[in-house]
Amino acid sequence: MSTLPLAACDRSPSKEPPTSPGPQPISVEVNQSRDQYGKQAILIQLTNSADAPVTVTGARLNSPLFEKDIVWEPTGGVLELPPRQPKSLPANLPAPHCSQSPNGPIKAMVEYSEPAKGPAEISVEAQDPFNVLPRNADELCLAADAAAVATIVLNSDLEVAPDGRTAVVRLVITPAGTPGEPPQKLTIRSIDGTTLLAESPADPWPRDIAISPGMARKELPLTIRPARCDPHAVAEDKVGTLLPLRISVGAREGVLKVAAPNELRGRIYDFVTAACGG
Repeated sequence: MSTLPLAACDRSPSKEPPTSPGPQPISVEVNQSRDQYGKQAILIQLTNSADAPVTVTGARLNSPLFEKDIVWEPTGGVLELPPRQPKSLPANLPAPHCSQSPNGPIKAMVEYSEPAKGPAEISVEAQDPFNVLPRNADELCLAADAAAVATIVLNSDLEVAPDGRTAVVRLVITPAGTPGEPPQKLTIRSIDGTTLLAESPADPWPRDIAISPGMARKELPLTIRPARCDPHAVAEDKVGTLLPLRISVGAREGVLKVAAPNELRGRIYDFVTAACGG
């Protein structure tokens, strides 16, 4: 690279060009397990690229998709991160930015210490290869828009048929008392099955249900049957009692997951086990 000639009277020494920083000791990636997905949480995955273990005392992500940082807070003391072995740290998601479509890099800040060295903090760009943060932000914004129109929950009761092969759960829809500004309409286009539950062919689930603020409360009976009967269906279930509604509300479209309350979840597990002959 060429330089400008110096004046003859300029005796200042030449400056060394700035050196580029070397590789950071910790890399960061965003992930999410099925269990975390049901809890509106993610995993901050840290990998130690150094040759010795480091001790991590804090980690957080800053993304323009969310109003606050996504923070891992140690509850059982510090975390030892062995060399080249990734470890995943659970972190709850804050409220998303919904009024715009922000984009930009995910900035990760990790507080740590190396052997025989004091505490330090690094700032690196986190990778999100599975688009975990955009997907979750979209779903949370969709849920917020839907909640402004109506509250949608599953009733705790489960009505099991006399033959034990099917049962009925009730989707309860309570519209808001007055329209918002501007008034919105919510439409349940269809209802999907889960890894645990499917609709009965003899009694298919309703479609294209329009909901507006000020309407009367609705109860939709949904006849369910086991979607699978392998031995691990109930034992390994993570999302089988999250009922996916394909909805549109305002300008948004997507899937709204309605979680079964704890009492209903236990009843569904008992029903599936009995219906499968277990």
